[in-house]
Amino acid sequence: MLSYTIGNLQVTWKDILDVLLVGYIFFRIILLIKGTRAVSVIYGLLLIVIAYFAAGEFGLYTLNWLLGNFLGSIFLVVIILFRRDIRKALAVMGATTIFKKDTVQTAVLDDLILALVQMAKSKTGALIVIERNIPLGDVVSGGIELHAAFSKDLLLTIFHQDTPLHDGAVIIRDNRIEAAACILPLAVGLKHEAALGTRHRAAIGVTEETDAVALIVSEERGSISLAVGGRITSSLNEVRLKKVLAAALRK
Repeated sequence: MLSYTIGNLQVTWKDILDVLLVGYIFFRIILLIKGTRAVSVIYGLLLIVIAYFAAGEFGLYTLNWLLGNFLGSIFLVVIILFRRDIRKALAVMGATTIFKKDTVQTAVLDDLILALVQMAKSKTGALIVIERNIPLGDVVSGGIELHAAFSKDLLLTIFHQDTPLHDGAVIIRDNRIEAAACILPLAVGLKHEAALGTRHRAAIGVTEETDAVALIVSEERGSISLAVGGRITSSLNEVRLKKVLAAALRK
């Protein structure tokens, strides 16, 4: 068996593999929570741990007892606090290996961008979600399933104010318009800009829970926004939209 001796410590290849795997897991966890509210929660938990040891050191027995009981249920507390983040992490892990999607065709992206620019000029409100690795079957089943070939004209027709399908989201799957008039989960519990309307909050909500990319056209301002990973980029012109959308779909 391959092994190394460092001082009085003998290290085998299993020990090295164990350290590498644990390091990789922590690295992936850091990437998942980076820039999310989970970071603030972790800081709060660290302060509680510090307060627990400080209370024991300075003889604050009541506080030490209370914090000790709280930390005794830390596993359950972590699951409750991070249930959405844990669910998304597991979904990303499974979807990346099982449900890997092909990239969106260039012709579809070009027509999509042209449609968004045209709707922005006419101030036609729109919400479009591009499904990636995590399936959006529950969202699709709640809307009107179309299973139609993608076209700019069809997209413009769906979001025309006189059509019954305009008030909702369009789901694009495998370069096709899978469904329209879909209801998305709204982002809650976060401090978003007051100017963000229902479409923008829905776009943030669906990208918080999945790896989808959401595109929004504001009916009031005639501006185009893109949401991915729970973050939104607003006021995109045609050139910036192409760059930001291409970068989002490569992640």
